[in-house]
Order: sequence, then C-alpha cells, then structure tokens
Amino acid sequence: MNFVLDNWMLLLVAVSSGAMLFMPVLRGATDAGVTAAAAVQMINREKAVVVDVCETEEFAAGHIGGAKNIPLSQLEAKLPTTVKNKAVPLILVCQSGARSRRAVATAKKLGYEKVQSLSGGLAAWKTASLPVEKS
Repeated sequence: MNFVLDNWMLLLVAVSSGAMLFMPVLRGATDAGVTAAAAVQMINREKAVVVDVCETEEFAAGHIGGAKNIPLSQLEAKLPTTVKNKAVPLILVCQSGARSRRAVATAKKLGYEKVQSLSGGLAAWKTASLPVEKS
C-alpha cells in the first residue's frame, strides 16, 4: 500500500497511457465507414454495389451513379432481392452518413459480409467533386 501512495503519479501515468493505447480499439467499434476515395476504389476494383438508403425523393434529387435505391425503412425486406450475392462488397449511402451507419447493422444481420457506410454520405461524395446523377 505504501508503494501506491508513494508512487501515485507514476501509476496515474501508467493507467492513462494504457487508456490511450486502448482508444483506437474503442473508435474501431463505432466504424466510421469508408471515405469517398476508398469507395471509388472499391467500386472500380472489387465491383462493390452502392445502395442509397435515402427516401425516393432524396434519391431522385441526386445520387451516386449506378446506385440502387432502397429506403432505410424497406432495407430489411428488399436488400436480399436487390443484392443477392452476400459476399460482394456493399457500400451504403445516405445524405449525411447517419442513416447508412444504421443500415450497416441491418445488412450485417441479413448476412452481408463486406458492408460499409460511406463516411459523410453524399455530402462527402460531392465535396470530393465526384459525379452525382439525378433522375
């Protein structure tokens, strides 16, 4: 007990440095998603499928070229019929990235192995000056 009282600063430094080393593990659990540049590489190299989870009106106003539209509320019912190969990389997109992060959990529950959210959503895609289609 004397050691703890005499060296409390040393123990505090050891505990705080351990906590800092553990921080990336905690951040990884939240899974921020894939960047726009990484998404383009996945689309081109791995033939990733882009699924926009926005509502139909938002999708019509602007979306990533070749994206399939399945609103978040219908994702569980329509994703298995829209994307049949569960091993193909899947990129989920919405306007800001919030809905698509929630959709990742649904897709993983359905058995999709390689599913990620586009970090920052369509806004980040536009900021990267990548093309957007309107329908």
